[in-house]
Amino acid sequence: MTINPIVHIDPIGTVLIPLAIFFFNPGIAIFGWAKPVPVNPSNYGNRKRDDIFVSMAGPAMNVILAVVIMAVYRLAIELPIDVGPDAVVHKLGLVAFISMILCVFNLIPIPPLDGSHVLRQVIGMSEETYMQIAQYGFIILLLAINLFPQLFQIVGSVSLGAIQLFQKILMF
Repeated sequence: MTINPIVHIDPIGTVLIPLAIFFFNPGIAIFGWAKPVPVNPSNYGNRKRDDIFVSMAGPAMNVILAVVIMAVYRLAIELPIDVGPDAVVHKLGLVAFISMILCVFNLIPIPPLDGSHVLRQVIGMSEETYMQIAQYGFIILLLAINLFPQLFQIVGSVSLGAIQLFQKILMF
């Protein structure tokens, strides 16, 4: 296990797809993916609990990142440095919002997203059943994205609510 982001680069999902979207279809949201973190469940002391902990590590990191970014933003706007309205510092709120969107999106219980591992453990689904569903997870996810846009309105609303809460806590 490593925190080095380079090992998580997927040549297609991290490089090719985002570049193709950027160059050939500007104006739509750029998306991509990375290689999953390799996990060996035989190292778990308590299989159910530890699978939930491992699955929640990514979303938890997204929340921590959003809070830290909002705190840095708060500090930056309080410093007596004259920054214009187009300064990069004013984009930090957007970066925190994107981090929260990634957190909430990853909690959706559709394989391969982290929420599916949590749901599997909570309802006691067998490994075999989960793997049978997971082999179609990407297709299910694409269908959900295209057939249920309300799902992503919920993701955006929850993410925005979290950012607004962080703003209140940090006294914006």
